[in-house]
Amino acid sequence: MDQYYVGLDVHSRQSTFVIQDAEGQVVAQGTVPTTRAAFARLRATHHLPLGTPVALETGTVAFFAAQQLAAVGLAPVVVDAHEVRLKAHRPFQKSDRRDAFELCEGLRRGSYRTLVHVPPAPVQRLRATLARRRHCVRLQSAQVTQIHTLATEFPCNRIYSLNGLGANPRQPSYTFALAEHPEMAAAIAPHRALWRCAREQVLALEAALAPQQVPFAEPLRRLQTIPGVGPIVATTAVAVFSDIGRFPDAKRAASYAGLVPATYQSGARDAHGRITKRGAAELRAMLVEAAHHASRPTHPLHPYFAPLCARRGYKLAVVAVAHRLCRIMYAMLRDGRDFDVAKLAVERGPFVRRVVRLYRRTPARATT
Repeated sequence: MDQYYVGLDVHSRQSTFVIQDAEGQVVAQGTVPTTRAAFARLRATHHLPLGTPVALETGTVAFFAAQQLAAVGLAPVVVDAHEVRLKAHRPFQKSDRRDAFELCEGLRRGSYRTLVHVPPAPVQRLRATLARRRHCVRLQSAQVTQIHTLATEFPCNRIYSLNGLGANPRQPSYTFALAEHPEMAAAIAPHRALWRCAREQVLALEAALAPQQVPFAEPLRRLQTIPGVGPIVATTAVAVFSDIGRFPDAKRAASYAGLVPATYQSGARDAHGRITKRGAAELRAMLVEAAHHASRPTHPLHPYFAPLCARRGYKLAVVAVAHRLCRIMYAMLRDGRDFDVAKLAVERGPFVRRVVRLYRRTPARATT
């Protein structure tokens, strides 16, 4: 059976394709509508065997096109658009046919390295729901920040909590402050209404998230055995990692989350900077949220957090614990095991620490 390679420059309505054989000869080229039926006709017209690789670059409709190609029996390969541009090296030439040809040629030669994982449909639905929830949470945070700013413009200078905004509007301090300053109440009212509306949407999205979590019940239960990891953190990790087998080791998984330090190496100079922040920003944010729990003495990762916090500060210690959490999650998902404290090289207490001090404050004398 002949081997063919397809390069597809995808657009929302029409896509341009180029088909090559194993020797690099162009067998066919043209345009095709970006629909499942059109891709099925393309495969039937040119007698493409099942599993024929199709290269397309990242874009707004890349995942949709990849799903439709996989549904008709083709094997989509999504390549990072930046790498395609660099290897094409055509700064002053841009055409859809040429882009499709470059994709097909690079696929045939195996020159592309930055391949984008296309998650299955259940994982994509999970990612979409989490993204909408994250958007509503950011709206809540924006309203709280704006109310804090408005509070400084009035004499009371009160800082209002989330309970005062929506969950418990009859909080005594909150109602007293609004009654005392009607102008502040009028300024805060629109932001409070937006906060409550966003809160309702967050609760609705969390309810919609529940049936989508059913296919991933076992890995979600396993990840929540880590102290400080709740349902949202676990769901985000499962959705972002998708297929854990695509990471060869824990270091690559942490790099995918952007939690590894940047490296500057040249000759004898070998320096490391801040974390790269490349990759899944939502997973990195959730891991940092979970890492804050390590500041508690009862947390099993506290022995790693405390010395680093004393030497380098709280923020750096939290990021370091987030990196360790990412590697722990990867190992748990890879091996199918629950969280085991024995693998952290820590001992279980309680331990009492005694500090010898040379001076202390004089205790107050009892007056008679």
